[in-house]
Amino acid sequence: MPYQPDGVRLRKRYGELMDNLFLFLEDAAIPPTNNSSEQAIRMSVIFPRVTNCFRSEWGRDLFAAVRSVVNTGKRQGLTAYQAIQQALSIHGSLFSPS
Repeated sequence: MPYQPDGVRLRKRYGELMDNLFLFLEDAAIPPTNNSSEQAIRMSVIFPRVTNCFRSEWGRDLFAAVRSVVNTGKRQGLTAYQAIQQALSIHGSLFSPS
């Protein structure tokens, strides 16, 4: 049993997640890492480094929005063009609940 505040907080957090903590061992469809999430944000980290950052806040925000749409579409099996087209569609967006 931990006695330091950080250890107590960590034990409490894991205690609340205990039922789902090792779910990836029971269900093969659940990946054991968050690697797909890290890969999704990789372009957003690399691009500003290569281009020496963004020149405006709206450019930064637009890049983040487009990458979000493209990555969401990719996970659903769409091309970048299809994802952007569907996100801008008035007949149902990638972001509307099913």
